[in-house]
Amino acid sequence: MNGAESLLQTLVNCGVEVCFSNPGTSEMHFVAAVDRQEGMRSILGLFEGVVTGAADGYARMTGKPACTLLHLGPGLANGLANLHNARRAGVPIVNVVGDHATYHRELDAPLTSDIEGFAKPVSGWIRHTHDAEKVAADGAAAVAAALTPPGQIATLILAADSAWNPAQAAAPAPERQAPGAPDPQAIQYTIEALTSGEPCALLLNHGGTTEAALRLAGAIAARTGAKLLGDTFLTRIPRGAGRVDVERVPYFGEQAVEVLAPFKHLILVATKAPVSFFAYPGKPSELTPEHCQTHALVRAEADVLQALEAVAEGVGARGVDVPVCERETYDLPAGELNPASVAQTLACLMPDNAIVMNEAATSGFAIPGLTRCAAPHDWLDLTGGAIGQGLPAATGAAVACPDRKVLALEGDGSAMYTLQSLWTQAREGLDVTNVIFANRKYAILQVELMRVGAENPGRKAMDMLDLSRPDLDWVSLAKGMGVPADRATTAEEFNQQLARALAHEGPNLIEVVL
Repeated sequence: MNGAESLLQTLVNCGVEVCFSNPGTSEMHFVAAVDRQEGMRSILGLFEGVVTGAADGYARMTGKPACTLLHLGPGLANGLANLHNARRAGVPIVNVVGDHATYHRELDAPLTSDIEGFAKPVSGWIRHTHDAEKVAADGAAAVAAALTPPGQIATLILAADSAWNPAQAAAPAPERQAPGAPDPQAIQYTIEALTSGEPCALLLNHGGTTEAALRLAGAIAARTGAKLLGDTFLTRIPRGAGRVDVERVPYFGEQAVEVLAPFKHLILVATKAPVSFFAYPGKPSELTPEHCQTHALVRAEADVLQALEAVAEGVGARGVDVPVCERETYDLPAGELNPASVAQTLACLMPDNAIVMNEAATSGFAIPGLTRCAAPHDWLDLTGGAIGQGLPAATGAAVACPDRKVLALEGDGSAMYTLQSLWTQAREGLDVTNVIFANRKYAILQVELMRVGAENPGRKAMDMLDLSRPDLDWVSLAKGMGVPADRATTAEEFNQQLARALAHEGPNLIEVVL
């Protein structure tokens, strides 16, 4: 057994079942080991951003890490944007990054780089392994680190000679770390705020938006009159008929301030106080009103359910009927195809138990409202704001949940960052319906250009935010990567195409021309 084989066996022992990969020369012994190891599924991505984004989507739906296999520092660097999103989502991932052999590294070959430097901003744990005898133990430590509540990115850098040199046995699975106990004083302060008679809101994310947590939060809200709010972008939330409804803090700061204005107490459940996404001249960056006191009930790494149970007990919410969404039905739209009609079609046709990955950006503002009481589904968001997450995360979610329909709602500009995801979907036969909103521009940046006070933009400035001349042909792009595709220009066409896509298994794409 060599070091790579001992590492692979260790990962399987630890419950890691999928490796999203884009390997190079320094990882070839790990690649060869996959052939000799049962229990590990290897999935190729044609760009590292696909690999890391798929690992994120997989982790969100399973709660356990996938492994990524990346080539040296540049390969890791190509995947950093979606690792940034995964870090913000608080999900577990184990990166295995190859490095030059220990004796070769000092020669400063062309691909030599500071891998730890690339890894540090997105990793909660990093280890550089040079000894084949230590590879297995380091692999087990990486999995344990990734599963540290609520979840984090662990990066194991594997020198090539530690992969090919002889090793002993694989390591057993480590004991999983339990979440920390919530702070009793924070619980007491929260109970006092909720029973003060003053307007309160609970702001939720991460472990605060599981179905069990939402039921507890819903009971607390029903008993005390508090408002349930979610961060603008959530890691994962169950939505639709039969689920507890949560209003989102709006993206634009002015709207967020308006939503938060009525409250005297903002209770933070596995999240932090809201801030604007960017700084704007003359506008506040911190969005909590001055008259509103924030209370950190429980951090994301602590036991969120235990904290909410204690608060529910303290405010007398045990046994309270929890209001949930009742199924709403709509007629299929007709005529003009626009963001509102697309949202209405999605609300009508969304199948039960679907997974929705939302990166529709400006084209998707109507979708959350119209689908809030649609068929029950899970919703995933662009947590870190680095675009190009939607298609890969949908890919990973489909790997995690092969029995569920996955909808990727994607802006055309964002989709171009990681369109190679379509090839992986085709190769693996993944049941993903990709809806591409083709407005031929970076629409959100056209909005932001005005919001930051940049006046009188001319042709050269607007060309930097425009995706026309030539128009992207998403039907051809998809078919070129093996994914069946259609183009919709009317509401009726989109109705028919979405119904047809959802009736068949396997990947497909609909270009929605806006």
